[in-house]
Amino acid sequence: MKKWYVKILIVLLGIVLNFFVLLWAVDVNFLWLFGNSPSVDEIGQGILPEASVIYSADNKIIGKFFTENRSEVKFDELPEDLINTLVSTEDERFYSHYGIDFQGLFSALKDIVFNSKKRGASTITQQLVKNLYKTRTAKYSHGLLGRIPGIKTLVAKLKEWIVAFKIEMRFSKQEILVMYFNTVDFGSNAFGIKTAAKTYFNKLPENLKVEEDAVLIGLLKATTTYNPKLNPKNSLKRRNTVLQNMVKNGFLTQKQYDSLSQIPIKLDFSVEDNYDGVALHFRDQLSGYLKDWLKETGKNLYCDGLKIYVTIDSSMQAYAEEAAKMQMKSLQDSFNIHWRGRNPWCDAYHKEIPDFIENIAHKLPQFQKFIKQGYDTLKAMEELNKPHKLTVFDYKEGQKDTTLSTLDSIRYMVKFLHCALVAIEPQTRHIKAWVGDLDFKFWKYDKVTALRQPGSTFKLFDYTEAMRQGFSPCDERKDQYVVWPVWDKGKRKQWIPHNADGICTDTVYSLRAAFARSINTVAVQVSKEVGIENICKTAHAMGITTPLNDTMPSTCLGGNDVTLLDLTNSYCTVMADGEYQAPVLVTKILDKNGEIIYTAPEHTIQALDYETAFLMQTMLKGAMTEHHCTSGYLWRYVRDWYNTCGFGGKTGTSNNHSDGWFIGVTPGLVSGVWVGGEFRSIHFRGGEIAGGNFTALPVCGKFLQKVLSDTAFNRYQQKFPAPQTKISRNYNCKAYNYDVDTVSAEN
Repeated sequence: MKKWYVKILIVLLGIVLNFFVLLWAVDVNFLWLFGNSPSVDEIGQGILPEASVIYSADNKIIGKFFTENRSEVKFDELPEDLINTLVSTEDERFYSHYGIDFQGLFSALKDIVFNSKKRGASTITQQLVKNLYKTRTAKYSHGLLGRIPGIKTLVAKLKEWIVAFKIEMRFSKQEILVMYFNTVDFGSNAFGIKTAAKTYFNKLPENLKVEEDAVLIGLLKATTTYNPKLNPKNSLKRRNTVLQNMVKNGFLTQKQYDSLSQIPIKLDFSVEDNYDGVALHFRDQLSGYLKDWLKETGKNLYCDGLKIYVTIDSSMQAYAEEAAKMQMKSLQDSFNIHWRGRNPWCDAYHKEIPDFIENIAHKLPQFQKFIKQGYDTLKAMEELNKPHKLTVFDYKEGQKDTTLSTLDSIRYMVKFLHCALVAIEPQTRHIKAWVGDLDFKFWKYDKVTALRQPGSTFKLFDYTEAMRQGFSPCDERKDQYVVWPVWDKGKRKQWIPHNADGICTDTVYSLRAAFARSINTVAVQVSKEVGIENICKTAHAMGITTPLNDTMPSTCLGGNDVTLLDLTNSYCTVMADGEYQAPVLVTKILDKNGEIIYTAPEHTIQALDYETAFLMQTMLKGAMTEHHCTSGYLWRYVRDWYNTCGFGGKTGTSNNHSDGWFIGVTPGLVSGVWVGGEFRSIHFRGGEIAGGNFTALPVCGKFLQKVLSDTAFNRYQQKFPAPQTKISRNYNCKAYNYDVDTVSAEN
């Protein structure tokens, strides 16, 4: 018989041994009972999702991609007061334990027994484990025993102890503090101290005051209950409790506390989301642009803390947005007067389309939801006709709160005209400005990449193919009707295009003059001679990526849909002396450690021979200087730079005036603009105000005016260069006219 104290010792040793066996079983997930735990490698690497930051060409932050808005800090960015505030509140024995605070654990158990719980027993390191590895929520960490509620919590706690001890063995206290401050959730979509300091106080962590430290550390107990924005009284009380803890632990004197506790909480609050910043339509394109690269590399745009350097210039982007809104506000006023007393959704014969609004409503998720709930169409429409509070776009205020039914809100919103602008450097193909629509919040559908009919801007390809086949700008054709036989549903018919004004004058024009005046009959004659199929091949080589009907004669007048991005890039091919290159959105990407992991590819193709490109440059110049040229109106905006910069351009207007276009070119920058309704049936009925020179050209003009006025963009003030080689064809036609005042007055 062993003595009683030996028996007790054996029992205690057995308990300790079994406890360590249990810890081992939990750590290795014995018989799959406990779920997986983080490996040593995972503990070393960390798995923090970090926001990817987008930098403009002028090195400004223009937005982020994130699931958790987090930017990491280093230890030297953490002020001593902030660290002391955390330690005194969350883990006062942080510097003396190895991940598990047994004194705090026993105190917590005592508090529970006597129903006077004051604090949890989790150390900072254990909290780090919960934040990093989601030991209580991640499915991978739940074994067979994880299905039992009480056991599940116990197993999770044991895992936190084990991993906390491993972390303490592997990392210094400084490193643990850095990981903790980068991990923790401060509420209001702010993860990590750096984002939290910016969100609540618009400061960097090192610039926080002690009382502001206390507000943020106080949030850790409950991010909603003690949120200074949502619950300021609770936050103030919690802040003072945190400050009192600092007194208790010797980091503040009572006198300092008495002073600090009287200071009100002063916030500079701003919650950041994925759609904050500028160039939102452009940024929306980035994920698609980088899709293949992300798939190849396994990088995550929203979690890997990438630094993405894009081609957009923040100042130029601002000028583009300002120009678009200035012109579109004025144009919208004209449009409203034009349709006063009538609805603008009309067919080709200017008759209102019946049930137009109702047909749009039938496609709404709300309508589909009502139908699934058993409502008939009439009842569902009655529901959509009930007024409710909502926010709509407004030029004066940007947006306004109002009360409208869903149907009335559709009627209100579809009456707006829309605008897109993209500006590209032809030599680099860097996109410098991108306006996808007037306001991303209300119209996320990007009109830069939308398919619309290009009208006469497509004539660039007609004449380019003509130059490629040996024509010259000074060749002449008569303005006369052209009959082009076509087959339609097995029947032979005749296509007889006409000019915009419906008149043929029988005047003989040089090709340059016909291009400048946008005379359809001459463009059709040239296209018939060179072949639609050849024109389509050239268009694709220059930058059009969408299908073109190479058997339909009307293709030569812009009968097929293209995107503004493709069209503008195609004009860049001419300005780059015939070299094609895909548009560039991103110049380089750095990983979170600052290593370059992506650089923009440089892949150019000589789509046009040099002489063809040079001759088309003279055609585009002529479109600004010939008598009665459709692009001459641009001089009203850029005449101050006549002596320092070369200009060219082409207007375009589609059938029924649904689309207005203008592509403005300079040697260093090509700017494309589209204007139209969300639906093609919403447009001006005709007249001077309906053409691209009235709707789209002023946007380009105002944009160029702002850019050229900025000395930061002096590099864009370039004249068209002299030919690099001898040009075999005549391009100095006798009607060439540099009288800018005359041309401007005519337009």
